[in-house]
Amino acid sequence: MHNTHVDIAIIGGGPGGYATALRASELGLSVVLINREERLGGTCLNRGCIPSKALIAASRAIGNVSDAKRMGINASIEGIDFAKLNDFKNKTVSTMTDGLASLLASRKVTVINGEASIVENHHVRIQIDETQIEGGAFVEITADNIVVATGSRPRPLPGHRFEGPLIDSTQALNQPRFPESAVIVGAGAVAVEFASMWNASGTDVTLLIRHERVLSHLHRRTSMALTRSLAKNGVNIVTHSHITDIKNTPDKTGAIVGYSTEKDKTRRQLHADVVLAAIGRDPNTDAGWLSDAGIELDEYGMVKTDDFGRTTQPGIWAVGDITQGPALAYRAFEQGIVIAESIAGRNPQPVDDNTVPEVVFSTPEFACVGMTMEQAKANPDIIEPKETAYPMMGNARVLMSGEAASMSIISGSYSDKPETPVVLGVHMLAPDAGDLIAEAEQLVGNRVPLSDAARLIHPHPTFSEAFGEALLKADGRPLHTR
Repeated sequence: MHNTHVDIAIIGGGPGGYATALRASELGLSVVLINREERLGGTCLNRGCIPSKALIAASRAIGNVSDAKRMGINASIEGIDFAKLNDFKNKTVSTMTDGLASLLASRKVTVINGEASIVENHHVRIQIDETQIEGGAFVEITADNIVVATGSRPRPLPGHRFEGPLIDSTQALNQPRFPESAVIVGAGAVAVEFASMWNASGTDVTLLIRHERVLSHLHRRTSMALTRSLAKNGVNIVTHSHITDIKNTPDKTGAIVGYSTEKDKTRRQLHADVVLAAIGRDPNTDAGWLSDAGIELDEYGMVKTDDFGRTTQPGIWAVGDITQGPALAYRAFEQGIVIAESIAGRNPQPVDDNTVPEVVFSTPEFACVGMTMEQAKANPDIIEPKETAYPMMGNARVLMSGEAASMSIISGSYSDKPETPVVLGVHMLAPDAGDLIAEAEQLVGNRVPLSDAARLIHPHPTFSEAFGEALLKADGRPLHTR
């Protein structure tokens, strides 16, 4: 492939990169996708979304057995075969990554495994390792357009490296067995998901968070309901806490975590088998070739782009976790589609982050899309925003589940149609909230009038029925509630 010219060269085989490749090839463009790892799929398929949800599915099976006694079913768990559990997780991952490789091949996308860099005007150099070519080699291609999709990595705690019992999310997923005790530092999606999963599996979990609630950047009422649910289920949550130090136990089999809280400045200690730092992710934008190529970064190390993914350099685009906005695989999918269609001369709409749902696969699940009440009030284009809270225990399926639940709808009018209230945001905590939020996304994204949305019929008895009832209440005509 020396001196090959293509329409698009994509650096990175994660969701943003491969989505760009799939759509571009569909539009008749020649595409080379460069992936530095053996498997395609990036963090999501290999070290994030897919393996974590496989383990979460297993932990929920444990939770269902534990909950059976409440319903009069006598059942018990004899133990966990961790070899089989890890095999289940790994097979799930390999099935997805193998399927992706086959799909790219069927679309005639050329995939090269190697380390890519932009060396000069639209030239990409790829270092091929010795597992593919004896002695290794460099391959150079030219491309009319280059898409940078280098992804992100777990952020370490300030002053602490990931080593010994201090682990990141990737290492947590690769543990041979669930720990007997764990301290989790963080309050975002990764921290909450591991807290739920490990707790359901019998791990003694302590969650150290900086604020009064998990997911503190999201809807207050819903995130408070999740915080209370985690605590009720046995997670020890230490609010307003700050790490002072982390060190190995004398026998090097665990960790001693020093911390203090805002209310009590006294230094305290926790002992645990592992400490999971889940405080966010950093973009992979520190390679020298990005700056050499003139690609500008912001103060957070994110690539500066316009709404369509164009960087400050003509013909160079950026997608996924290295761009500002929600670091979510499905947002990167849409970004990739927008970039591919823009390169192909189509006229796509840019990604609207207001319609990107966020889902946390806790137990119960947290999901939201659109504005909070605070955001609606601060938006000059919104007239008379209103928040409607629906009492979820009035839903039969929620009552049967025995889980905590919460539902809030933000409604109001846009200034260009002041006479037509619409759904501005939906925030929910419920079993299967991750699936339910898809309907809310359609309403928010398409600005469906509230009165029309409230007329949609939901099957009874289902969890989705609660959303229908909440829409009725928001429209001023509640049925099974006041």
